[in-house]
Amino acid sequence: MNTNKRLLVLPLAGVLLAGCADNTGGHLSLALSSVRPGAPVASAGVAGVAGSPAVVTAGDSTIITMGNDTIILRSVQLVLREIELKRVEAAACDSVSGNGDCEEFESGTTLVSLPLGATATEAVVAVNAPAGMYDQLEFKVHKPESSDDAAFIAANPDFNGISIRVTGTYSQAGTRSDFTFTSDLDASQEVSLSPPLTVTDGQPANVTLRVDIANWFVNGSALVNPATGNKGQANESLVRGNIEASFEAFRDDNHDGHDDDHPDN
Repeated sequence: MNTNKRLLVLPLAGVLLAGCADNTGGHLSLALSSVRPGAPVASAGVAGVAGSPAVVTAGDSTIITMGNDTIILRSVQLVLREIELKRVEAAACDSVSGNGDCEEFESGTTLVSLPLGATATEAVVAVNAPAGMYDQLEFKVHKPESSDDAAFIAANPDFNGISIRVTGTYSQAGTRSDFTFTSDLDASQEVSLSPPLTVTDGQPANVTLRVDIANWFVNGSALVNPATGNKGQANESLVRGNIEASFEAFRDDNHDGHDDDHPDN
């Protein structure tokens, strides 16, 4: 994984140094992807199953098409915190320090940008982790608003009370309009790894968190204007539900944005 492609707005030096200080255990990397299940990395307009949107990757943009409607995504940013992998034998991750149930990638408030266009995956962070099996990725889509987030908000004022921000262009039957979609979604996410990810002493292990952004702004067999998903608008609940259902995690040692254990995904 190309660790030069860091998406974190906040510095990760402390996390990376802590992970590299101990040479025991395995090397565990987490990446983000927006590659669609069952579609090539750089699609030329490939729809998934019947009734799903077609996705075209062009340069640094992702283009979603359904019928006569099109959404061009130019940036997709999320605020995450408490990103960690849970051991198979643990019931859940918790805030008890040093209990060994989970391996922590990042506990602070972190801004990430999803890779768009022809990019398959982007590295977020890597740590050294004890050998073992991990069956769940846990994280929180976080709305920064408290005094604990004061430094983050000062550095990222557009995310004061905002956890997700998307910009692009919506076209309905040829009529185009630019949009900015924002959400104050504040929700914990638990994404299963099946089969579990195995970390072996001295070996790298790579897990990808895929976000199926192509379905964020879909209502049945039609696209909706992302602006109508903003707070208080007609499709706020619809889009929020689509976002919460869009996360998937899997082993991805070749960094292509697809599940190594289930090639069709």
